[in-house]
Amino acid sequence: MEFGFEEKDFLACCGSTAFAREMAAIAPFVSFEQAVEAAREIWFNKVDVNGWLEAFAAHPQIGDSKSGNQKSETSAQWSKGEQSTALATATDSTLQELFEWNSRYRKKFGFVFLICASGRSTPEVIAELKKRYPNRPIVEFENAAQEQMKITELRLAKLFTGKDKYPPAGREYSATQATKAEASGAPAIKASQSSVRTRPPITTHVLDVSRGSPGAGIEVRLEMWKGTQPRPLFGEPDSRGWIFQGSSITDNDGRSGHLMSIVDNVEPGIYRISFNTGKYSPSGFFPYVSIVFEIKESQRSEHFHVPIIFSPFSFTTYRGS
Repeated sequence: MEFGFEEKDFLACCGSTAFAREMAAIAPFVSFEQAVEAAREIWFNKVDVNGWLEAFAAHPQIGDSKSGNQKSETSAQWSKGEQSTALATATDSTLQELFEWNSRYRKKFGFVFLICASGRSTPEVIAELKKRYPNRPIVEFENAAQEQMKITELRLAKLFTGKDKYPPAGREYSATQATKAEASGAPAIKASQSSVRTRPPITTHVLDVSRGSPGAGIEVRLEMWKGTQPRPLFGEPDSRGWIFQGSSITDNDGRSGHLMSIVDNVEPGIYRISFNTGKYSPSGFFPYVSIVFEIKESQRSEHFHVPIIFSPFSFTTYRGS
C-alpha cells in the first residue's frame, strides 16, 4: 500500500515550503516510517537556514493558538490541539509569566520559542523556556530545529492515520494503543526498527559562532578503532589502531558530505571524527579537533549526528538527531 499526499499536506506538518516541496516530490511513501526517515533527511540536510526560519515563523507562541503565518487551517487546528494541555493547566499568573518569557526569548533569538508542546503543562513549558534561554543563539537555533522535527513527526502520524493519538516512529507504541487502532480500523503505527536509510548513519554539522554562520569548507575525517586493544586507552595513543572510514568537506550550510557508506546497521565500535580547524582558522587556538565516541550493539540502527559549535578559541559538541 502506498500513501500519496500533496504539497499542502506536508506544509501543514512543517511550515517550510522547501520541506513540503521536497516531500511531495518523492511521495508516495510505502509506510509511515519511510516518510519519517525522508522527512529527517530533508529537514536536516536539504532545508537551508531560511527554510528553518520560515517553519519556525509558522508556529504561534505557546499560550496563543493563533499565528498570522500559519500555512493552513489544518496546521492551525493541530497547533491548538498540541497546546491543549498547556492551556488547560494555565492560570492567569502562569499565562502572564509565559507571555513575558516568550517576549524575552523572541527579543534575544529573533524567533518564537519552539517546543513540542503536546502533553506538556504550562509550568513544564515555562521551566524548559527558562532552561534554554541562557543558550547562545546558534545553540538555540539548533534546539529549535530539533523541536520542529519532533512536531513534524507528530503531525505526519496524524496525516497517515487521521487520528491525533498516534505517536511518531521511534517512540513506544503500547499494546493497548495497538488494540484501539485495530478496533477503530486505523492502520497501526509501530516503532521503526530497520527502515532503509537515506543518509549515512554518522553525520556532522559545524556552526561557527565567531562569524555567526555555518562553518563551510572544513575538512572532516572519520575513523574507526581496530587496534590490538579492544578500545583506545587514555594516555596511550596508537595511531595505527585508527582505520580510515571516509572524509569530506563541509558545504555552505556547514554539513559534511558522506563520511561512510549508507547502511541499515552501522558496525558497533569506537569512532573518531576529526575537523581540520587549523586550516579553517589559522590564527585560532585549535590546530584540529577530534571527538571520540562509541556506538553500542543496541544502537546499530540509530543515526548519530555529531555537530560541533566552534569558534577559534572554543568548541562544544553534543549528540544531535
